[in-house]
Amino acid sequence: MDLPGLERLMAVCQRLKLELETLPPAREPLKAGSLLEGLPFDPVLASVYTRVGQARFATNLEGCGWVLRRSDDQVHDMEEETRRWGEMWWEEFGEPMIVFGGNIYTYATVPSLADARGWQPVVEVNTYEGDLLVMPVASNVDRFFDTYSRYLEAVVADPGYLETGEKELYFPWDATDILARDERLVELMRAGRFDALMKNSDDTTRRWAAKVMGSPA
Repeated sequence: MDLPGLERLMAVCQRLKLELETLPPAREPLKAGSLLEGLPFDPVLASVYTRVGQARFATNLEGCGWVLRRSDDQVHDMEEETRRWGEMWWEEFGEPMIVFGGNIYTYATVPSLADARGWQPVVEVNTYEGDLLVMPVASNVDRFFDTYSRYLEAVVADPGYLETGEKELYFPWDATDILARDERLVELMRAGRFDALMKNSDDTTRRWAAKVMGSPA
């Protein structure tokens, strides 16, 4: 499977001199559709793990970078983290997900919202300081990579960053214009497909979602 979003994110990290570290894949990576904690493994994510066993993106840019969880012949962090989250959180959210990455927050795919190809949308999950907040961020994993690469470009081009060297744009809060380019994501949001997951949204989150959908706040 072609992964232009992943390739773009790697290229952006290299061009902007942001950290990019990868580990080789497992000899037999998880296959598309195979069950992980009873959930079908996303085909796009399966293709990612045929290329890398782990990846670190822009983690030298404080508050921006994130790590693709490791899954190779030695370490099964992605599988173990999905299991741990299932035990701790999925009942709270009412929807099981596959955890594949994160930093302070967690990135996961939502198997129940897969399209006809089996491609699963991506959400950011925030359980920090007791919050239980879910925000849709991409229609599929590779689109998430593409979106995040464009967010990183916006961060380093922002006048505040150029003046102080400190980021002033936060993902996904300050990436509504970038997220809105993902037409399938917007379509899913307008159709209410994420509503059950976003049941804990506050007014700020609802205004953010309205901006992504191009609706009045």
